[in-house]
Amino acid sequence: MSIYADIILDHYQNPRNNKKLDTPSRTVDVNNPLCGDKLHMELTEKNGSVEDIGFTGEGCAISIASASLLTQYAKGKDLQKLSSLEADDVVGLLGIELTPNRMKCALLSWEGLLKLVNK
Repeated sequence: MSIYADIILDHYQNPRNNKKLDTPSRTVDVNNPLCGDKLHMELTEKNGSVEDIGFTGEGCAISIASASLLTQYAKGKDLQKLSSLEADDVVGLLGIELTPNRMKCALLSWEGLLKLVNK
């Protein structure tokens, strides 16, 4: 198994930021009807930055690992900067080549993050 596959497996089995926040300032629900992945994402902001972020939901290994990696990346970042995050940036966090069907799984959390920061 490659180091990237190990990272994805670790983030799937032990997702970071897999939690509900006590007092989120923004929330969003996103889903991928093609495979059934569903994520509820929340964040609290302070001075235009992500103070805390969390997600709950169900999905495949790629979807959950992507949400875990992306929420780790987003913590502490400026909301404006995150609004310009591109799909390739998220795929880069995963570090593996994805089929078109798996790309939708990987980008579900990105869709949610963009909706959160642009509210």
